[in-house]
Formats: sequence, C-alpha cells, structure tokens
Amino acid sequence: MKDVVIYTDGACSGNPGPGGYGVVLLYQGHRKELSGGFRDTTNNRMEILAAIVGLEALKESCNVTVYTDSQYLYNAIEKGWAKKWRANGWMRNKKEPALNPDLWDRLLKLMERHNVKFVWVKGHAGHPENERCDQLAVAAAKQPNLPPDIRTTP
Repeated sequence: MKDVVIYTDGACSGNPGPGGYGVVLLYQGHRKELSGGFRDTTNNRMEILAAIVGLEALKESCNVTVYTDSQYLYNAIEKGWAKKWRANGWMRNKKEPALNPDLWDRLLKLMERHNVKFVWVKGHAGHPENERCDQLAVAAAKQPNLPPDIRTTP
C-alpha cells in the first residue's frame, strides 16, 4: 500500500458563518492542494470535511497519516468517540445527540478503505503545511456565492 500524508484545516468566519477547508496531499514528491467552502457552516464541520475530502481524493487503499490542528477531529477518531457515537445511534450520551453525524459517518466509512492514523499538530505554530491548509481554508471561505452546507441524516 502507498504511504500518503494529508494535512487538513478548516476555517469559519463566525461560527456558524461562511467557512472553508484546505487540504494538502503528499505522496513521493507529488503534491495536491484541495479546498472548498460553504456559506453557512461551522468550523468543526470544515475540519471534518477537510479529512473527508483528502481521503476521497485517494484512488486506492493507502496507509494514510492525517495531520490536523483540530482536537475535536483528532480525539473523535483516535479516542474512538465517533465510532461510539455511531454505535449509540449518533448519541453522545442518553440525552445529547452527536453533532455532525453526516460527516462522521462519511469519514468512518472512508477510514474502512484505508489504514488511517491521525496526528494532532498545534495550529498557527509555523508548520508550513498546516499554515498552507489554513490559507486555503480562509481563502475558500471568502469566495463569493458559496453553496449551502447541506446536512443529511446518516
């Protein structure tokens, strides 16, 4: 399996508000940058979507290291929270629904195709690829005529 590195970031102007995601994929000297945005979304949705878009860009099963500055994304995957929420019918506990179940469902399904490890990096700390993802995400959020962020039920 190929070893791929994906850097991700999400941004939102207001929360909720216009938001964007940025992704940098690296594989054996090749580089691909992806970004997009929505007119009314949240920062957490953009953080999750960045990981989804990065994994969706892969054409075959790979060993993937995803770098994120989102504790929410990192902990939900690495501590097993998202899998637990799915097993509990997208509930965090007996009273609170999990937020963003549509995106968590997409991400968990993509992770079944790949061997994925998430690594947390401190945001805005000068890491070149993380900074580039932030630039892509912020620029995407500023685009005119952004589409709506359609939330679906898994």
